[in-house]
Amino acid sequence: MVVNKLNIEEIDRVIEMAWEDRTPFDAISRQFGIKEQEVIEIMRREMKPSSFRMWRKRVQGRSTKHQKKRDDSVKRFKSNNQRNI
Repeated sequence: MVVNKLNIEEIDRVIEMAWEDRTPFDAISRQFGIKEQEVIEIMRREMKPSSFRMWRKRVQGRSTKHQKKRDDSVKRFKSNNQRNI
């Protein structure tokens, strides 16, 4: 499983990207080679239970987290605050 091969910095970056509203799971998948379900597993493992529930409630069904559900006017997935990687 790819998730077990991620180092601490990569896990931190996955969590940061997962929290960003405009970063779709597809972008995380392209950058780290992990699926949406694996992102959820990372979030569940690395966060406090209450924080995980809050995050899941927030992203569940959110169109900006799923490329196919996005409005065509949204062209970027990278936050302006994010550094270049």
